Amino acid sequence: MYCKPGQIIEGKVTGIQPYGAFVSLDGHTTGLIHISEISDGFVKDINRFVHVGEVVKVKVIEYDPRSSQAKLSLKAVRRTHTRNRRRPLMTKASLPPMRIGFRSIARKMPEWISEAMTEEKTSGSDEEQ
Repeated sequence: MYCKPGQIIEGKVTGIQPYGAFVSLDGHTTGLIHISEISDGFVKDINRFVHVGEVVKVKVIEYDPRSSQAKLSLKAVRRTHTRNRRRPLMTKASLPPMRIGFRSIARKMPEWISEAMTEEKTSGSDEEQ
């Protein structure tokens, strides 16, 4: 079987390891769903998402025709809880007012130069003694 990246196909879970699940796509092609591609949320135990023998729909991320191996994604097909969750948008009204900018720096610059000159004179006279 030749798989194209982006293609959604069915496969059978043949094994589960702490780092991912192995999937048989046909008699010659296998793939791995890495733990990071299981769900949008934190995955502590892959067995909570897939089981050996289960037929799953997966999305092909990469495919190597020489080895007939594919990198697969389950979260790209299944809509998991964090993908559907609405996040509050930061609106201009909710942002704090900006008080820092080039004008404020320009206003403070003479003061900073004066302070630096005073410190230089003071530290210079300390070194002479």
